[in-house]
Amino acid sequence: MRITVFGATGRIGASVVEQALEAGHKVVAVVRESARYDVRHPALEVVKVSGVTVAADLVGAVDGAEAVVSGIGPRGRKDGPVTSTSTRAIVEAMREVGVRRYVGVSAAPVGPIPEGDSLLNRAFIHPFFGWMLKETYADLALMEAELAASGVEWTVVRPPKLVSKQVTGVYRTALDANLPRGLSISREDTAHYMLAALAMPETIGHAVGIAY
Repeated sequence: MRITVFGATGRIGASVVEQALEAGHKVVAVVRESARYDVRHPALEVVKVSGVTVAADLVGAVDGAEAVVSGIGPRGRKDGPVTSTSTRAIVEAMREVGVRRYVGVSAAPVGPIPEGDSLLNRAFIHPFFGWMLKETYADLALMEAELAASGVEWTVVRPPKLVSKQVTGVYRTALDANLPRGLSISREDTAHYMLAALAMPETIGHAVGIAY
């Protein structure tokens, strides 16, 4: 496939680019003009943009793609509504050039507390982080709602706590649900599933919980 990857300098996006190239895909990595990006590969094209909130700036990056994968998300509590605004522009650019398939990243707290989860998780961990990061999760929920109304073939992946480790390809997933005792997942395995979901039509129009 020819895949356009947004957030290519972030840790999930960078892993998407790496794994997609290893799998034989052609990749367009979208990075900010100010970013340093040293990845080189015969099947990689790097497109630099001034920002990711104006659709007209992104049309060239998505034109000709068979799918778009976005690892864009807030890096801190003060980043503001990063995900919804960028996704809105990406989807508008996709519609402009007729690209249909989109896979992006959300977060587990946007979804429901899973049945069978521990009392500690239900009574403390989920409510605490929901309160601490309520603005971040509200933005992600808005992003999901706008995707649902967008008309594109979307999938979002909802990881819990993100860690860094080698790709295992071994994890649990649940359609439109979170996973009991699903406390963490690596960025690398999140990227692995995001790429895999491109070939899973059953995930279209759904959020997918993922965890070890």
